[in-house]
This record gives sequence, structure tokens and C-alpha cells, in this order.
Amino acid sequence: MSRMLAVARESWPIRGVFRISRGARTEAEVVMVTVNAGEMVGRGECVPYARYGETVDSVIDQIQGVAAAVADGIDREALLDVLPAGAARNAVDCALWDLEAKSRGLPAWRIAGLQNPPQPVTTVFTLSVDTPDAMGEAARQNANRPRLKLKMTGDGEDLARVSRIRDNAPGVDLVVDANEAWTLATYTEIAPKLAALGVSMIEQPLPAGDDDALIGAPRATAVCADESCHDTATLDALEGKYDMINIKLDKTGGLTEALRLKAEAEKRGFRVMVGCMIGTSLAMAPGVIVSQGAELVDLDAPLLLAEDRDPGLVYNGSTVMPPEPALWG
Repeated sequence: MSRMLAVARESWPIRGVFRISRGARTEAEVVMVTVNAGEMVGRGECVPYARYGETVDSVIDQIQGVAAAVADGIDREALLDVLPAGAARNAVDCALWDLEAKSRGLPAWRIAGLQNPPQPVTTVFTLSVDTPDAMGEAARQNANRPRLKLKMTGDGEDLARVSRIRDNAPGVDLVVDANEAWTLATYTEIAPKLAALGVSMIEQPLPAGDDDALIGAPRATAVCADESCHDTATLDALEGKYDMINIKLDKTGGLTEALRLKAEAEKRGFRVMVGCMIGTSLAMAPGVIVSQGAELVDLDAPLLLAEDRDPGLVYNGSTVMPPEPALWG
């Protein structure tokens, strides 16, 4: 049966402002791919990310560049050879997963090789960068959540931010994400103090290009690679620097490579986190499959949006329910 690929850009308002060390956003710009085969339609969503040299236009161009291959029946394995890891391949790969599930009458989790249906997972809830007082108030409003992820900025106020947050959310597990904003000196000074405040993980403290400095650096708590970890090929360079990796489908280039990355990382002894960019439930749904058995899950993006797709994922507080077929997979 012939197939047809279509691609569209969409903008989804964020609730308030989402800030990290590199800047602030009020909307999520996403790209949605559909692959039509008769009456069946597979869908996938990606989030182009400027940090990796991506724009909405460049990602759409990449996707349109494989439209003929998709029409000719390219499968997910062959797609790995014609598109690089990144947002464009993610959207196409996930659309092909969705289409395959519908074509075969099998849920995506079975195709992925899971032995049991996916179970609900518990996501972090992210507090974006703000003043210590504002982040403390945001923590107070979310003190009933089991785990908060705190965006840091390296401006000298990060310890004050975490201290205020801890005061207002005493029973919550805390993880921090520096988004490459610290120096080695900052990391060495602040990490033990954050650990004393109950921070259980520090994500990407140093710029990806400077993270060799983490080799032999003292460990007050676990250190996780995000910007330094993309796909399976990047694992070799992470040995000795990181304890954990953050798997994001927009970095791996889809669910196919994400599952391989997870398996290889676990084999090498890395702990696993599954994360996301700021997108809708359609982008999160394949992540629920990768999240099965992961130590830490960050699939809270729809909670940060002013509105989500309908139908979307069901969130019971911080508990993410597996996707329904009407959404994906």
C-alpha cells in the first residue's frame, strides 16, 4: 500500500514563562508528521532545538527530504541510515511506529519487545529559573509532588534557590539541572551543599565540550549527562564522567534508537533517566515506553502547557498513565 508523508508546524502556548539558563519561552514550537497509508494514519511529533543547530524550518526541510523514501516504504531501521539523530528523525520514526502498530493490530509496546503492558510512571515536575523567592513559592505550590526538577542558571543564586525550595517543600525529592551553566569550580563548591539539602542528582553541570573536567571530580551526588548524550554512539565519551544519562527522543532521533541507547547504557552500568523537550502529549507518548524501568522520568511537558492535545496523556498529579491508542501507538 502506498504511503504519503505530511508535515506541519504548530505552536502551543506555555503556561506563563519557561526559563532555563539559555533563555525563556512562552510557546512551544513543534513539528508534527503524519504518514497516511489508506485509512490508517501514523503520527509523530518533534521539538526542534536551537542548542543543537535546529530550527523549525531546517527540521521541516529534513523531513520533506525523506518524503519519497517514506512513500516507497522505508522502514524504521533504514531510516536510521538516511536521517541523523535529531528532531526530524524522531518525528518520522515515531509516526512509523504508530502506523506499524495500527497496520499490524499490535500495540507499540509489544512491537518494542516489552514483556508486559506499560505501567504508569511518575514524572518530575519542573520549576523554571526564577528568583529564589519565586522558585520557593512555586515549590510551595507543588510541595505535594514526589519529585521536583529545578532549573539552575549559574548566576551565584543557585544555592539560595535550592535552599528556599527545600524550606517550602521539605518532603520532596529534588534534582537540579544546570543546562551547562556551571564551571568546574562552581560544581565543586556547590555540589556538596546541594547534596546536604537533599538533592539526589545534578544534570549536565558543565558545557558538553568541557565535561572532561568531570573525570576524577568528587561526587557528592549522581551526575547525569543531557546535552552530552545523544545516541548510542555518544556513550563511549561519557565513561568516567557521568553516572546517569538522560534519554530524549528528540536527541536520539526516535523511539527505535532510544530503546537501543537504553539497553546499551544499562549494559554499561549507567543509570537511566528519560526526559523530554517542551511538547505535547503526542511527543511524550513514545517516551512512556522507554520510561518503563527507568530510575528517573521527566515527561512533564504537557503540564507546563496552557493546553494539550485532545486526547492527550492522562496525568494524575505526577503520575503519567500509558497512552491510549487514540493518541499514539
